[in-house]
Amino acid sequence: MDNNGAAGTITREPLLNAEPVIQLRLLELQDRDTHLAQIDHKVRTLPEAARLAELAARLIRVLDEITAAETIAGDLRLGQARADADVEQVRERARRDQELLDSGSINDPKQLQSLQHELGSLARRQSELEDVELEVMERVEGALAAVRQLTGERDQLEIEQLEVTSALEGLMAGITAERDATAAERASIKAEIPDELLALYEKIRVDRDGRGAARIYRGQCEGCRMQLPPSEIDALRNAAPDAVIRCEECRRILIRTAESGL
Repeated sequence: MDNNGAAGTITREPLLNAEPVIQLRLLELQDRDTHLAQIDHKVRTLPEAARLAELAARLIRVLDEITAAETIAGDLRLGQARADADVEQVRERARRDQELLDSGSINDPKQLQSLQHELGSLARRQSELEDVELEVMERVEGALAAVRQLTGERDQLEIEQLEVTSALEGLMAGITAERDATAAERASIKAEIPDELLALYEKIRVDRDGRGAARIYRGQCEGCRMQLPPSEIDALRNAAPDAVIRCEECRRILIRTAESGL
């Protein structure tokens, strides 16, 4: 865009003035800001962090499944206890009847027949109850096997969780040290930049995806990759060294260097 608004030119009227060395420091500040953004992105996308979140979610599900399986096993154990008691009750009744029959104390044929009939009924009842008891025992064993399987899975998840946590902590220690060193460098550079220029840079950086300043490299704005027309290259050659210029295309502060092609 020319001074009347055509696209692709550089504003010719400087908004600010700053010594060339200060403008170069602004470029260094941008480098540190870019590095800090890259560090933050790295933290957000660490595979170890994603795996740890997966493990935590899976562990919660397994713990819920263990609770449910233990509840089922507990209910089945109560059912087994009742089945055992029912079988024992019938056995005890049959034992007493058999002892009475074996004692020879009953001489009445009808009483003997009735007692024998009851022993037959008790035997059938005992067989039925023992079948129920066996079925319940098998179900209890199945429920306990499920608890054991889930408990083993829980233990493995907890082991992996500890391993991944340890690895992540090691990575984060290095990343934190890198971030702190970069932030310290940024603070040192920032202290050298005039407030007005710094405020402009920060405003543009917020508006332009974290990049407030860009080099002119071989006649191109490295912020938006716009190639400057020859007329603008001539204008920039003639601009005062301390003129703070901005790209009309992306509005970023443009920094002139030995590689600008001016």
